[in-house]
Amino acid sequence: MRRRELIGGLGAATLAWPARAQLLDRLRKIGVLWPGATPPPPPRMEAFDQGLRDAGLLQGQHVAIELRHSAQGIEQLRALAAELLKLDVSTIATFGDVAPRAAQQATTTVPIAAIADDVLGGGLVESLARPGGNTTGTTILSPELCAKRLAVPKEILPNLSEAGFLWDPSSGTTQIKTTEHAARLLNVKLNIFEVQRPRDLAGALQAAKQAGMEAINVGASPLLSSMYRSIVDFTAANGLPAIYQWKEHAVSGGLASYGAGLAEMWRETGLLVAKLLRGANPAELPIRQPTKFELVLNLATAKALRLTLAPSLLIRADEVIE
Repeated sequence: MRRRELIGGLGAATLAWPARAQLLDRLRKIGVLWPGATPPPPPRMEAFDQGLRDAGLLQGQHVAIELRHSAQGIEQLRALAAELLKLDVSTIATFGDVAPRAAQQATTTVPIAAIADDVLGGGLVESLARPGGNTTGTTILSPELCAKRLAVPKEILPNLSEAGFLWDPSSGTTQIKTTEHAARLLNVKLNIFEVQRPRDLAGALQAAKQAGMEAINVGASPLLSSMYRSIVDFTAANGLPAIYQWKEHAVSGGLASYGAGLAEMWRETGLLVAKLLRGANPAELPIRQPTKFELVLNLATAKALRLTLAPSLLIRADEVIE
């Protein structure tokens, strides 16, 4: 049941076009560079395509999407970016911090639209107001939100003393620093479990279980996000409360999530790509930041874990999954 309706907070209105937006002079190719081991799971590409359609661009008629994902690990990203350029893409949409950097290393002229975990801290742009170079997009404030997410399991488990943090090293160390600071304030010992490749996940989860973690905070990264189903299944089977970045993970059985709206960000990236295709200069398009965040709780999962969610927490939730 929805407690409060999330209002698009990433500036969708500023990216909208009139119904009769200018037509492209030819079919344009859009490169999509995804750092996950498998193609982007729903609702990502569906929302991206919706953004293009909202901007008046139809696949097959105005644009063609060339999607590449790093099935062999993030080391493959530079080669995939180069492959997209050989296909003569007019712009590249990319995600995380590592993939945008790979795209930047491949080209300084083709516009890049990025959804980045920490676009400024990752050195992807010169400033939020004037990005410079050929990259613009959205920063999802991952370090700050990772730290805030830890407060939710602490509220669910007031006696929480030790929590695990699933961390993708390619996302940098800022998430760790901010989350460790939050853990100290909450009087919680934070244990880091690295997941650098898909094959690392099972070992990291097993290590967290054997180390007696009382809860799991899943760090922000496209890699971890792409493996959410395995994380949800493991934590459910082993009685581990876990909090995630995206609402879709809570809906799929995770205990809780806190973050910006995933589908809306990808839709707006589609809108942004359309704007770049029509000649907008990425150097002068300010980096967008989310201003609305969703706290989603899965009551069915809480019951399965034999947890009682405080009324104050339920009232604050934007959505509670019965």
